[in-house]
Amino acid sequence: MDVLEVASEIDLPDRAVWLLGDVHGNTRWIQRAFPAMKRSDPDVRTVLQLGDWWQDTRPVDHWAKIAGIDRVLVTLGNHEPYGTLAPFLSENPGLAVRISRAVWILPRPFRFRVGGRSFLSLGGATSADIEWRTEDVDWWPDEAITDAEVRDAISFGPVDVLLTHESPDATPVLEVRRVIEERSGASERGVAESTRSSRLMVDRLVEAIRPALHVHGHLHVSGVGVTSTRRVVSLGRDLDPGSIARLDLASLKESFLQADDVWHKRR
Repeated sequence: MDVLEVASEIDLPDRAVWLLGDVHGNTRWIQRAFPAMKRSDPDVRTVLQLGDWWQDTRPVDHWAKIAGIDRVLVTLGNHEPYGTLAPFLSENPGLAVRISRAVWILPRPFRFRVGGRSFLSLGGATSADIEWRTEDVDWWPDEAITDAEVRDAISFGPVDVLLTHESPDATPVLEVRRVIEERSGASERGVAESTRSSRLMVDRLVEAIRPALHVHGHLHVSGVGVTSTRRVVSLGRDLDPGSIARLDLASLKESFLQADDVWHKRR
């Protein structure tokens, strides 16, 4: 994997961005999602992807060019090839790294600006099904959010928008709360570890920086919740229309694409 460019700062003039949930390396989904974005709003040229990316950059670049998308900024998740990613991230600490025409991998953490709004990205999450995975094959210890990463993220100070892969534990999103309580596909130990070393880390960060908007993926459900201080948006996964939303940067309000928009059905 080649490093084409690095950046310590990103400051874009865009008035809106696309939010994209878990992709899981699904090229078929990119083939659907990017053209749907263009049909909905061809002027939006930046995609903020919320983790579990693991995607071949060649089809991404192809469909991004067709859809008029200039860049995809990736907040890494837990299901990523960290064995491949870790070397060039460690060689470029704190820098966003462009690995293809369109794709940028964001370090953990990374602060940037779009449309006059401040963003903070902190990737990673602990897999609740870790006991059934194989180290260095389909999971890596690098997936976990660390104390040092949270301290660094807090040092950036307050931001308008927080991007994480992991959900907060104290989530106001009912759909996410339901998934957490059902504990499907995970052991008691896995759920406890995911809570302790992942979701509570996000809670700690949220309390410190108090974002107006928090967007995440990971739980594979779409939903919106509101607290007294912030709005929380959970994105769905690949092949789910609830994994694509347009974010207006003036209002910080999201609008999810509908199934007909994604699958190009006549209404």
